[in-house]
Amino acid sequence: MINPKEFYKEEDLIKLTQDLVRIPSHKDVENREKEVAEYIYDYCIQNKLEAKLQTVEGERKNVIAYLRGEGTGKTLMFNGHTDTVPPYNMTIDPYKAEIQDGCIWGRGTNDMKGALACMITSMLALKRSGIKLKGDIIFTGVIGEEEKSEGAEYIIKSGISADGAIVGEPSNYEYAIGHRGLEWLKIVIKGKAAHGGVPHLGVNAISKAAKLITRIEEELYPKLEGRFNEYMGPSVMNFGRIEGGSQPSTVADSCSIMIDRRYIPGEDVESVIGEYQTIIDKIKKEDKEFDAEIIRMDNNMLTLDHLYLMTSPNDPIVLAARESLKDVLNREPDITRKRGWTDAALLSNFAKIPTVVVGPGDISYSHTKDERVPIKHLIDMVEVYTKIAVRFCGV
Repeated sequence: MINPKEFYKEEDLIKLTQDLVRIPSHKDVENREKEVAEYIYDYCIQNKLEAKLQTVEGERKNVIAYLRGEGTGKTLMFNGHTDTVPPYNMTIDPYKAEIQDGCIWGRGTNDMKGALACMITSMLALKRSGIKLKGDIIFTGVIGEEEKSEGAEYIIKSGISADGAIVGEPSNYEYAIGHRGLEWLKIVIKGKAAHGGVPHLGVNAISKAAKLITRIEEELYPKLEGRFNEYMGPSVMNFGRIEGGSQPSTVADSCSIMIDRRYIPGEDVESVIGEYQTIIDKIKKEDKEFDAEIIRMDNNMLTLDHLYLMTSPNDPIVLAARESLKDVLNREPDITRKRGWTDAALLSNFAKIPTVVVGPGDISYSHTKDERVPIKHLIDMVEVYTKIAVRFCGV
């Protein structure tokens, strides 16, 4: 087993992370991920890695890089997203990428440009070591994970294949083989407008929405509490936003509720929507003025459902990740059950690539006002990724 530290400089890993963070790549930036994808492409080419850019939408591009093996072993995919959430009201300079207290600070350090830097650095260390892997490594830096996952959909529909994949979302020295599916629903409750002085002439959509919320809490919540998966936790939902009416003196003729629903094996998109529809239908029978419609929110996905991730604990990619973490930690690593949704679910379900989520950083720092990643995490994860590649691809 090689020691990757002999084949790269830590300052280069730190600088690469900083350089990626200093390139804004969120939804409010013109052409979004274009500049950071081109930077990664140029970096790979300059360091003699085979690479290409994929135009996904307008100027938005995926970047793909390869470390070719002998063609006799398993192919490993390193996957990460090049977009970030916007800086919002950050308490630090989001793009300075300052080093302080052993961390690099800024938007995307943790989620997940640090992981991109680790993956590329691992590939370069393997290349420079002279070791010839039996199988190939494919790096896929994809656009849009923070919204519709356009980049992951593109590579899947293009027919990309691998025997196993690592998605580098922050995992704090743990690893995930499962996470819940994600569905965003908007329920629109329809009423009838009237003057506030004669409210009996109207139908108040806000009041009807309150009835629906109460019934969901009474009837659905207890069911969800009884559903649990050992690798991804409980089935849950959240009322995330409610909006209705126009002014105090007008009976609200419309009200909408936005719901975040996280589901587990034994549930699917149809059953998730069906449970809300059943409650709506019951209320309609009791209240002839009640009228509601369920809409799948189009900003949650492109065309592929955001299903749950579930990779077999005995799959070779899981064993390689677990043993590699164990080597670095000198103890058995824990499986995390606190993951948000990731592109790993798309790779697993639609490209049929067994996938594990493991990366530098801690999810608790993602999307925060003071996002950062410990430099030690970056260095350790280069070693973990290198060991995974050697174990999985063979030498």
